[in-house]
Amino acid sequence: MTLPDLSQAVWRKSSRSSSQANCVEVGFAPGAVAVRDTKDRTGGTLAFPAASWAAFLNAQR
Repeated sequence: MTLPDLSQAVWRKSSRSSSQANCVEVGFAPGAVAVRDTKDRTGGTLAFPAASWAAFLNAQR
C-alpha cells in the first residue's frame, strides 16, 4: 500500500470538537482523507482513500 502525501493536506477542525477535549481534524489531500488529533498534530494520523471516506460518510446518513 502506498502512503498518501499529506504535506499539502488542507486541515479542518471538526465542528463537533470542543475547546478542551475530543478535538479532531480532517485533512483533505489529492485522493486521500486523513484524521488526526488536534492536540497532538505530530502524533499518529489515519489516512483513507477518498472513495472509502465518501462511502463511510454515506453510510452515516
